[in-house]
Amino acid sequence: MADRKGTVAIIGGALAGAATAWHLARLGHEGPILLVERDPGFARAATALSASGIRQQFSLAENIALSMRTLDFLRTASARFGAPTDIGFRENGYLLLASEAGRETLAANHAVQKACNADVALLDPAALAERFRWLDTEGVAAGSLGLSNEGWFDAMALLAAFRSALKDDPRVTLVRGDVSGIATRSGKVTGIELADGIRHACDSVVIAAGPSSGAVARMAGCHLPVEPRKRSVFFFHAPDRFPDMPLTVDPSGLYVRPEGDGYITGISPDPQADGAADPDDFDPDWSLFEDRIWPLLAARIPAFETLKLQSAWAGHYDYNSFDCNALIGPVPGVDGFFAVTGFSGHGVQQAPAAGEALAELMLFGEYRSTDCTAFSPARVAAGRAFAERNVI
Repeated sequence: MADRKGTVAIIGGALAGAATAWHLARLGHEGPILLVERDPGFARAATALSASGIRQQFSLAENIALSMRTLDFLRTASARFGAPTDIGFRENGYLLLASEAGRETLAANHAVQKACNADVALLDPAALAERFRWLDTEGVAAGSLGLSNEGWFDAMALLAAFRSALKDDPRVTLVRGDVSGIATRSGKVTGIELADGIRHACDSVVIAAGPSSGAVARMAGCHLPVEPRKRSVFFFHAPDRFPDMPLTVDPSGLYVRPEGDGYITGISPDPQADGAADPDDFDPDWSLFEDRIWPLLAARIPAFETLKLQSAWAGHYDYNSFDCNALIGPVPGVDGFFAVTGFSGHGVQQAPAAGEALAELMLFGEYRSTDCTAFSPARVAAGRAFAERNVI
């Protein structure tokens, strides 16, 4: 537990950090809350550069619970913030396709999702072809479709709502700066230092630094297996418009969904071949589109044989190389040190719920809304991998 009257410094002011700060204040933290962000424009933040999807189609009940809790938050955002809040939630669903080799895993995941009351359907190739006339089902053995409660939203609009509310709270200070050090004494956090030399005394520190979280943890002599992994996203136009298309995931790892007057697409690289990214490398991998994505798109959706690539961008996942799952809770080795990071690609859809859960643990010593015990960073040192199979 954190001292309810002590100073909390949260490193990282994007969605995970802002949500944690907002929930701490909402739940009654009495002391100062410092929300530290090095880039208040968020030009390189995962929150700004993600595809901003939300789904319940995970392989673990704990991940489903986190996303369901965030879904409730999205649906009640205006009431929670006390002002009209348009986060642009588009409920087109997710369609996950499996080859014969992946059909058993898809069915097992589907069973977990149904047990968690997720609104999903398992479809055979004939049903897929009937429902989605634009889809070529060659090589597809089954598909899992989210019938409701899945889609995508405007993550930056949600972040703006959090930060606007925080600006009006006298307990909260939005600090611009790059954390360069974490001070400890007798095994306990005592403060943070910024690159410009300014120091802030504090009683607790929360790592919400996304892809930089592993490096931040090392400042306190702790280990979090979080590193940046680059993902390129491509935006294209096509003559045919399928506005009701769900976010569709091919067995190859390719995904595509509508966006504005076109579509966005990307692909999951081989995790064994994909290594940590240069933290300053945000250049899209243009060859990836020509060499892998376009041929797969044209094969799966023949209408996309004719398309025009318009633009691209690259962002970084806060990739947990241990088991591709979030790290939420106390960081072993230093008292007063907490983490909410390592989401490996699903942080935007889980940050509001994860921030709430961590705030509860810090203030009350227990989880009350969503049980995040399984996401404890202590599992890393103990070697207890908690692997999520549905990482996109």
